Amino acid sequence: MSLLVKSVRDVVSALGRLPGIGPKSAIRLAFYLLNTPDSFVEELARSLVAIKKETKICRQCFSVSDEDMCSLCQDEKRNERQILVVESTMDVLAIEKVGSYNGLYHVLGGVINPLEHIGPDDIKIVELIDRLKLLVEENKDKIELVLATSLTMEGEATALYIKNRIDRSGALRDLVSISRIGSGLPMGADLGYADEATLSRALSGRRKL
Repeated sequence: MSLLVKSVRDVVSALGRLPGIGPKSAIRLAFYLLNTPDSFVEELARSLVAIKKETKICRQCFSVSDEDMCSLCQDEKRNERQILVVESTMDVLAIEKVGSYNGLYHVLGGVINPLEHIGPDDIKIVELIDRLKLLVEENKDKIELVLATSLTMEGEATALYIKNRIDRSGALRDLVSISRIGSGLPMGADLGYADEATLSRALSGRRKL
C-alpha cells in the first residue's frame, strides 16, 4: 500500500469502505478507474454526487424516490390496504420484479439489532403504526400487513415486535390482519438476494401470525 501514490491510496481507502469490497478488490477497482477514459470517471463522479443530492425518501413508505412520494404510493391502482413491510428499498425492487404483488410497501430501514445498538426507535416502526392508525381512521375495512423482514434472528425479532405492538393497540388489533412471509425461503434468507421463483412462492405461501 505504501508503494501507491497518494491519489490512488485515497481512492483505494474510499472504495474499501464499501460493503463487500476488500483491499485487493479496492486496488483492482482503483487501477481500473485510473486506466479508463476521463469521460467515464467524470460521469461516475457526477452520478455519485447526484445520488446524494437528488434522491429523496418517500414520505409515506420511506423507499427512495425522486419526489416527496414515490411512484408506487402515488399509483391509485395499488391496494393501499395491503402493506408489505420490508427492511430496505432493495427488497422492494426484488419483490416488484416478481410482478405478483399489488399492494403498497413500508420500508423500515433496517431491523432491531441490540448488538449493533439498533432499537425499535431507530427504524420506521412508529411511522408504520401511525400509518396503520390513519388508514383505520379513514376506513374501518380490514388491512393486511405482510411482515417480510429477513428470516434471520434479527428479522424474526423485528416481525414479532411489530406484531406485539399491533396486538397491544385496541385501535388496530381487530382491523389489521398480520401474516409472515416465509414459505420457500430458508432460515437466514435475505429477500434482496432471493430469486424470483422463490420470492413468488414466499409471497403466495405467507402464513398468518
